[in-house]
Amino acid sequence: MKVVTWSVYGSYLAVVILVVLAPGPDTMVMLKNALARGGRGGLLAILGIAAGNLVQGTAAALGLGALIAHSQPLFHTLRWLGVAYLCYLGVQALRGAWRGNHPTPDEASRGHAGGFRSWREGFLSNVTNPKVLVLYLSVLPQFLTPGVTTTLDALVLAYTVAVLGGVWLLLMLLFVHRVRAWLRRRTVRRALDAVTGTALLGFGAALAAES
Repeated sequence: MKVVTWSVYGSYLAVVILVVLAPGPDTMVMLKNALARGGRGGLLAILGIAAGNLVQGTAAALGLGALIAHSQPLFHTLRWLGVAYLCYLGVQALRGAWRGNHPTPDEASRGHAGGFRSWREGFLSNVTNPKVLVLYLSVLPQFLTPGVTTTLDALVLAYTVAVLGGVWLLLMLLFVHRVRAWLRRRTVRRALDAVTGTALLGFGAALAAES
C-alpha cells in the first residue's frame, strides 16, 4: 500500500473492528447453523458470509456498489430480498424452538446437501443485505484519495472487512464449540433458537423500515 499509509490503515482498522464487533444478521446466521449442524455447519456459514463480503467489497472497490446504491429499483429489490430471507431464516429458527425435536449436529450436518445449505445461508444473508454495501460505500471513501488511491488499495481495504469479520465469527464459533455440551440440552437449544429467530426477524424488520 503505497498511497494508503500504515497510519491511515491503522485508523481504518480501528473503525472496522468496531463495526465487526457489533452483532448483526451474519452473527445470528452463524449461530443458527452452529447450533443446528455443529462446528462444520458454523464454519461453512462463516465461509459463505466471507464470500458475500468479498462480493460486496469488490463491488464497492470497483465502483459498482455506487451504481447499485444510486439505482433505486435495484437497491430496493436487493433490500426486500434481504428482508424476505432474514424473515425466512427467523421463522425457521422459531419453528425449531416451538417443536423442540432437534437432530444432533452430526445428523444435521451429514452429507453434501447440509454443508451447502449452511454455506448458502451465510452467503445469501450477507449478499442480500444492502446495509453491508452501504457500510462499504460510507466507510471506504473516508480513507481513499480520489484520483490518487489505486484500485488495489481500495480492494485491500474492502477485503480487510471480510477477513476481520471472518476471524471474529471464528472466535465465536470456537466459544460455541467449547460449551457444546451445555448447548445440546433441549431447553437451552429451544431458548437459543427462540432468541436467534426473534433477532433475525428483528433485523429483517429493521431492514424493511429503512428509508
